[in-house]
Amino acid sequence: MANSALLVMDVQRDVVAIADDGSGYLPRLRRAIDGARAAGIPVIYVVMGLRPSDPEVSPRNRVMANVVRAGLFTEGAPGTEIHPDVVPHEGDVVVTKRRGSAFSGSDLDLVLRARDIDSLVLTGIATSAVVLSTLWHAIDLDFGLTVLADACLDTDPEVHRMLTEKLFPQWADVLAVQDWLTAIAPQ
Repeated sequence: MANSALLVMDVQRDVVAIADDGSGYLPRLRRAIDGARAAGIPVIYVVMGLRPSDPEVSPRNRVMANVVRAGLFTEGAPGTEIHPDVVPHEGDVVVTKRRGSAFSGSDLDLVLRARDIDSLVLTGIATSAVVLSTLWHAIDLDFGLTVLADACLDTDPEVHRMLTEKLFPQWADVLAVQDWLTAIAPQ
């Protein structure tokens, strides 16, 4: 785990308000973040942020056009802030992306390469959006991958289950937060 980083993706106020199902997602994610810090694993936050007037959004991109219509992700808006239950600590990096993948329109790859990080632990909301998009992008960039299944959340539990149980295991280690914490605990 020496060259790993924990990515906390799109855990922003508005996203949590839409997706949180009352299952204890934020406390589980907080445990993963605290465990990463205790093990010396960098925590990198990734947020979606669109400039006011949305110059980076094409009307041909249905997903992004729907995001704009919903009034989500405008930089500086209160709903775009990282949820206070998992707020970054001093020294944590916050990367702003402009599309689904944590790599799209961001300097994430530069941050990771500068720190010699070659393995990513993925968490975030939504499993079928940022987690899936980032996983695919990271595969093409040759990163080692772990997905913390119960530190990911989706508005559709069946899609989450299918991705974490059937698709993701083909390309990544898929673990529960507790199992990952046990694996990274100092001996």
